[in-house]
Amino acid sequence: MGSHARNFNEKLAYGAMRTVTYAILLVVVYIIADVVIGGIPTISWEFLSGMPRKSGEEGGIYPVIIGTLYLVFGTILFALPLGMAGAIYLSEYAKQGRLTRAIRLAIVTLAGIPSIVFGLFGLGLFVIFLKFGASILAGSLTLACMILPTIIVASEESLRSVPQAFREGSLALGATKWETIRRNVLPYAIPGMLTGSILGVGRAAGETAPILLTVAAFFLPNLPQSVFDQCMALPYHLYILATQLPDAAKARPMQYGTALVLVVVVLGFNLFAIVLRSYFRRKYRW
Repeated sequence: MGSHARNFNEKLAYGAMRTVTYAILLVVVYIIADVVIGGIPTISWEFLSGMPRKSGEEGGIYPVIIGTLYLVFGTILFALPLGMAGAIYLSEYAKQGRLTRAIRLAIVTLAGIPSIVFGLFGLGLFVIFLKFGASILAGSLTLACMILPTIIVASEESLRSVPQAFREGSLALGATKWETIRRNVLPYAIPGMLTGSILGVGRAAGETAPILLTVAAFFLPNLPQSVFDQCMALPYHLYILATQLPDAAKARPMQYGTALVLVVVVLGFNLFAIVLRSYFRRKYRW
Protein backbone atom coordinates (compact mmCIF):
# COMPACT_ATOMS: atom_id res chain seq x y z
CA MET A 1 0.00 0.00 0.00
CA GLY A 2 1.45 3.34 -1.07
CA SER A 3 1.92 6.38 1.09
CA HIS A 4 -0.96 8.20 -0.63
CA ALA A 5 -3.36 5.35 0.17
CA ARG A 6 -2.21 5.25 3.79
CA ASN A 7 -2.64 9.01 4.13
CA PHE A 8 -6.11 8.78 2.60
CA ASN A 9 -7.15 6.00 5.01
CA GLU A 10 -5.77 7.93 7.95
CA LYS A 11 -7.65 11.09 6.94
CA LEU A 12 -10.82 9.04 6.40
CA ALA A 13 -10.60 7.47 9.86
CA TYR A 14 -9.82 10.82 11.45
CA GLY A 15 -12.73 12.47 9.66
CA ALA A 16 -15.13 9.71 10.73
CA MET A 17 -14.08 9.98 14.37
CA ARG A 18 -14.36 13.76 14.28
CA THR A 19 -17.82 13.56 12.72
CA VAL A 20 -19.05 11.12 15.35
CA THR A 21 -17.61 13.27 18.14
CA TYR A 22 -19.24 16.44 16.83
CA ALA A 23 -22.55 14.63 16.32
CA ILE A 24 -22.57 13.43 19.94
CA LEU A 25 -21.60 16.90 21.14
CA LEU A 26 -24.41 18.49 19.14
CA VAL A 27 -26.96 16.09 20.59
CA VAL A 28 -25.81 16.84 24.15
CA VAL A 29 -25.80 20.59 23.50
CA TYR A 30 -29.30 20.39 21.99
CA ILE A 31 -30.70 18.48 24.97
CA ILE A 32 -29.16 20.85 27.51
CA ALA A 33 -30.21 23.92 25.52
CA ASP A 34 -33.78 22.63 25.25
CA VAL A 35 -33.98 22.03 29.01
CA VAL A 36 -32.42 25.41 29.81
CA ILE A 37 -34.63 27.38 27.40
CA GLY A 38 -37.76 25.60 28.58
CA GLY A 39 -36.87 25.71 32.28
CA ILE A 40 -35.48 29.22 32.79
CA PRO A 41 -38.91 30.94 32.70
CA THR A 42 -40.14 28.64 35.47
CA ILE A 43 -37.19 29.12 37.82
CA SER A 44 -37.92 31.58 40.59
CA TRP A 45 -37.47 31.83 44.33
CA GLU A 46 -41.09 30.79 44.82
CA PHE A 47 -40.55 27.74 42.62
CA LEU A 48 -37.40 26.67 44.48
CA SER A 49 -38.63 27.41 48.01
CA GLY A 50 -42.37 26.80 47.76
CA MET A 51 -44.39 23.73 48.67
CA PRO A 52 -46.11 21.72 45.94
CA ARG A 53 -49.84 22.02 45.35
CA LYS A 54 -52.38 19.94 43.44
CA SER A 55 -50.22 16.80 43.52
CA GLY A 56 -47.19 18.75 42.31
CA GLU A 57 -48.92 20.28 39.32
CA GLU A 58 -48.56 23.74 40.85
CA GLY A 59 -46.44 25.39 43.49
CA GLY A 60 -42.78 24.80 44.23
CA ILE A 61 -40.39 21.88 44.54
CA TYR A 62 -38.70 22.63 47.85
CA PRO A 63 -39.53 19.21 49.41
CA VAL A 64 -38.36 17.56 46.19
CA ILE A 65 -34.95 19.23 46.38
CA ILE A 66 -34.55 18.50 50.09
CA GLY A 67 -35.56 14.86 49.59
CA THR A 68 -32.98 14.49 46.82
CA LEU A 69 -30.27 15.98 49.04
CA TYR A 70 -31.21 13.61 51.88
CA LEU A 71 -30.85 10.64 49.55
CA VAL A 72 -27.55 11.88 48.14
CA PHE A 73 -26.00 12.49 51.56
CA GLY A 74 -27.26 9.12 52.80
CA THR A 75 -25.77 7.44 49.76
CA ILE A 76 -22.41 9.15 50.35
CA LEU A 77 -22.46 8.15 54.01
CA PHE A 78 -22.83 4.45 53.19
CA ALA A 79 -21.08 4.07 49.84
CA LEU A 80 -17.97 6.22 50.14
CA PRO A 81 -16.28 4.55 53.16
CA LEU A 82 -17.21 1.02 52.05
CA GLY A 83 -16.14 1.58 48.45
CA MET A 84 -12.78 3.10 49.32
CA ALA A 85 -12.09 0.49 52.01
CA GLY A 86 -12.91 -2.31 49.56
CA ALA A 87 -10.62 -0.82 46.92
CA ILE A 88 -7.75 -0.45 49.40
CA TYR A 89 -8.13 -4.06 50.50
CA LEU A 90 -8.26 -5.45 46.96
CA SER A 91 -5.35 -3.32 45.76
CA GLU A 92 -3.02 -3.34 48.75
CA TYR A 93 -3.84 -6.30 51.01
CA ALA A 94 -5.56 -9.09 49.08
CA LYS A 95 -3.40 -11.86 47.61
CA GLN A 96 -3.60 -11.74 43.85
CA GLY A 97 -5.09 -15.03 42.69
CA ARG A 98 -8.19 -16.65 41.27
CA LEU A 99 -10.41 -15.53 44.12
CA THR A 100 -9.35 -11.90 43.80
CA ARG A 101 -9.84 -12.01 40.03
CA ALA A 102 -13.30 -13.52 40.52
CA ILE A 103 -14.19 -10.76 43.00
CA ARG A 104 -13.05 -8.09 40.55
CA LEU A 105 -15.05 -9.69 37.76
CA ALA A 106 -18.14 -9.75 39.98
CA ILE A 107 -17.66 -6.07 40.86
CA VAL A 108 -17.32 -5.05 37.21
CA THR A 109 -20.41 -7.13 36.37
CA LEU A 110 -22.41 -5.45 39.13
CA ALA A 111 -21.41 -2.03 37.78
CA GLY A 112 -23.22 -2.84 34.53
CA ILE A 113 -26.46 -4.20 36.01
CA PRO A 114 -29.56 -2.07 35.23
CA SER A 115 -30.71 0.15 38.06
CA ILE A 116 -34.16 -1.46 38.19
CA VAL A 117 -32.49 -4.68 39.37
CA PHE A 118 -30.94 -2.81 42.29
CA GLY A 119 -34.36 -1.34 42.99
CA LEU A 120 -35.89 -4.83 43.23
CA PHE A 121 -32.97 -5.92 45.42
CA GLY A 122 -33.49 -2.96 47.75
CA LEU A 123 -37.23 -3.62 47.86
CA GLY A 124 -36.69 -7.25 48.86
CA LEU A 125 -33.84 -6.73 51.33
CA PHE A 126 -34.23 -3.31 52.94
CA VAL A 127 -37.94 -2.59 52.57
CA ILE A 128 -39.42 -6.06 53.21
CA PHE A 129 -36.84 -8.34 54.85
CA LEU A 130 -35.18 -5.79 57.16
CA LYS A 131 -38.53 -4.00 57.62
CA PHE A 132 -37.19 -0.51 56.98
CA GLY A 133 -40.26 0.16 54.87
CA ALA A 134 -40.29 2.68 52.04
CA SER A 135 -37.94 5.18 53.64
CA ILE A 136 -34.92 7.41 53.17
CA LEU A 137 -32.79 4.74 54.85
CA ALA A 138 -33.90 2.02 52.44
CA GLY A 139 -33.47 4.32 49.43
CA SER A 140 -30.00 5.48 50.49
CA LEU A 141 -28.82 1.92 51.09
CA THR A 142 -30.17 0.84 47.70
CA LEU A 143 -28.44 3.70 45.89
CA ALA A 144 -25.25 2.97 47.84
CA CYS A 145 -25.33 -0.65 46.65
CA MET A 146 -25.85 0.57 43.09
CA ILE A 147 -22.83 2.91 42.98
CA LEU A 148 -20.56 0.80 45.20
CA PRO A 149 -19.05 -1.15 42.25
CA THR A 150 -18.31 2.09 40.41
CA ILE A 151 -16.55 3.56 43.44
CA ILE A 152 -14.50 0.39 44.01
CA VAL A 153 -13.38 0.14 40.38
CA ALA A 154 -12.45 3.84 40.14
CA SER A 155 -10.66 3.81 43.50
CA GLU A 156 -8.71 0.66 42.74
CA GLU A 157 -7.53 2.05 39.40
CA SER A 158 -6.34 5.20 41.16
CA LEU A 159 -4.44 3.16 43.75
CA ARG A 160 -2.79 1.10 41.02
CA SER A 161 -1.62 4.26 39.25
CA VAL A 162 0.63 5.17 42.19
CA PRO A 163 4.20 3.93 41.43
CA GLN A 164 5.28 0.82 43.32
CA ALA A 165 8.50 2.58 44.26
CA PHE A 166 6.55 4.79 46.67
CA ARG A 167 5.51 1.71 48.63
CA GLU A 168 8.88 -0.02 48.49
CA GLY A 169 10.77 3.07 49.67
CA SER A 170 8.46 3.57 52.62
CA LEU A 171 8.61 -0.09 53.66
CA ALA A 172 12.40 -0.06 53.35
CA LEU A 173 12.56 2.81 55.84
CA GLY A 174 10.66 0.76 58.42
CA ALA A 175 7.10 2.02 57.96
CA THR A 176 4.22 -0.37 58.49
CA LYS A 177 1.88 -1.40 55.70
CA TRP A 178 -0.87 0.95 56.80
CA GLU A 179 1.54 3.86 57.35
CA THR A 180 2.83 3.33 53.83
CA ILE A 181 -0.68 3.34 52.38
CA ARG A 182 -1.81 6.34 54.41
CA ARG A 183 1.24 8.55 53.82
CA ASN A 184 2.69 7.41 50.50
CA VAL A 185 -0.22 6.00 48.49
CA LEU A 186 -3.53 7.60 49.45
CA PRO A 187 -2.42 11.25 49.05
CA TYR A 188 -1.56 10.57 45.39
CA ALA A 189 -4.52 8.26 44.70
CA ILE A 190 -7.17 10.38 46.39
CA PRO A 191 -7.88 12.65 43.36
CA GLY A 192 -9.00 9.74 41.21
CA MET A 193 -10.76 8.03 44.10
CA LEU A 194 -12.82 11.10 44.95
CA THR A 195 -13.53 11.86 41.30
CA GLY A 196 -14.90 8.39 40.62
CA SER A 197 -16.89 8.46 43.84
CA ILE A 198 -18.48 11.85 43.19
CA LEU A 199 -19.38 10.89 39.62
CA GLY A 200 -21.03 7.76 41.00
CA VAL A 201 -23.01 9.88 43.47
CA GLY A 202 -24.03 12.18 40.62
CA ARG A 203 -25.40 9.16 38.79
CA ALA A 204 -27.32 8.12 41.90
CA ALA A 205 -28.88 11.59 42.16
CA GLY A 206 -30.46 11.16 38.72
CA GLU A 207 -31.76 7.59 39.08
CA THR A 208 -35.48 6.88 39.14
CA ALA A 209 -35.96 3.10 39.26
CA PRO A 210 -34.24 2.36 42.62
CA ILE A 211 -36.03 5.13 44.51
CA LEU A 212 -39.33 4.31 42.83
CA LEU A 213 -39.41 1.00 44.71
CA THR A 214 -37.78 1.98 47.98
CA VAL A 215 -38.42 5.57 49.02
CA ALA A 216 -40.07 7.97 46.56
CA ALA A 217 -43.55 9.31 47.27
CA PHE A 218 -45.98 10.68 44.70
CA PHE A 219 -46.86 13.75 46.75
CA LEU A 220 -45.85 14.89 50.24
CA PRO A 221 -46.79 18.38 51.44
CA ASN A 222 -44.33 18.22 54.36
CA LEU A 223 -40.64 17.51 54.79
CA PRO A 224 -39.54 14.10 56.14
CA GLN A 225 -38.91 14.00 59.88
CA SER A 226 -36.69 10.89 60.14
CA VAL A 227 -34.74 8.41 58.03
CA PHE A 228 -37.74 6.06 58.19
CA ASP A 229 -40.00 8.50 56.33
CA GLN A 230 -40.62 8.62 52.61
CA CYS A 231 -39.54 11.63 50.60
CA MET A 232 -40.00 13.21 47.21
CA ALA A 233 -37.08 13.24 44.78
CA LEU A 234 -36.30 15.13 41.59
CA PRO A 235 -36.09 12.14 39.17
CA TYR A 236 -39.34 10.57 40.38
CA HIS A 237 -41.12 13.92 40.56
CA LEU A 238 -40.13 14.61 36.96
CA TYR A 239 -41.44 11.18 35.95
CA ILE A 240 -44.78 11.90 37.66
CA LEU A 241 -45.08 15.31 36.01
CA ALA A 242 -44.36 13.81 32.59
CA THR A 243 -46.57 10.72 32.73
CA GLN A 244 -49.22 10.86 35.46
CA LEU A 245 -50.83 14.29 35.32
CA PRO A 246 -54.03 14.54 33.27
CA ASP A 247 -53.14 17.86 31.63
CA ALA A 248 -49.58 17.35 30.39
CA ALA A 249 -49.50 20.65 28.46
CA LYS A 250 -50.37 22.63 31.59
CA ALA A 251 -47.66 20.87 33.57
CA ARG A 252 -44.98 21.44 30.93
CA PRO A 253 -43.40 24.48 32.65
CA MET A 254 -43.13 22.44 35.85
CA GLN A 255 -41.56 19.59 33.89
CA TYR A 256 -38.90 21.80 32.34
CA GLY A 257 -38.21 23.62 35.60
CA THR A 258 -37.77 20.36 37.50
CA ALA A 259 -35.60 18.94 34.72
CA LEU A 260 -33.38 22.02 34.78
CA VAL A 261 -32.90 21.77 38.54
CA LEU A 262 -32.01 18.08 38.18
CA VAL A 263 -29.51 18.82 35.41
CA VAL A 264 -27.92 21.56 37.53
CA VAL A 265 -27.61 19.18 40.50
CA VAL A 266 -25.94 16.45 38.41
CA LEU A 267 -23.66 18.91 36.60
CA GLY A 268 -22.81 20.44 39.96
CA PHE A 269 -21.53 17.09 41.21
CA ASN A 270 -19.48 16.65 38.04
CA LEU A 271 -18.02 20.16 38.30
CA PHE A 272 -17.20 19.61 41.96
CA ALA A 273 -15.38 16.39 41.02
CA ILE A 274 -13.31 18.23 38.40
CA VAL A 275 -12.38 21.05 40.80
CA LEU A 276 -11.50 18.61 43.57
CA ARG A 277 -9.35 16.50 41.26
CA SER A 278 -7.49 19.58 40.00
CA TYR A 279 -6.84 20.75 43.56
CA PHE A 280 -5.37 17.47 44.74
CA ARG A 281 -3.34 17.00 41.56
CA ARG A 282 -1.71 20.39 42.11
CA LYS A 283 -1.11 19.61 45.76
CA TYR A 284 0.35 16.12 45.27
CA ARG A 285 2.67 15.75 42.30
CA TRP A 286 5.19 13.08 41.50
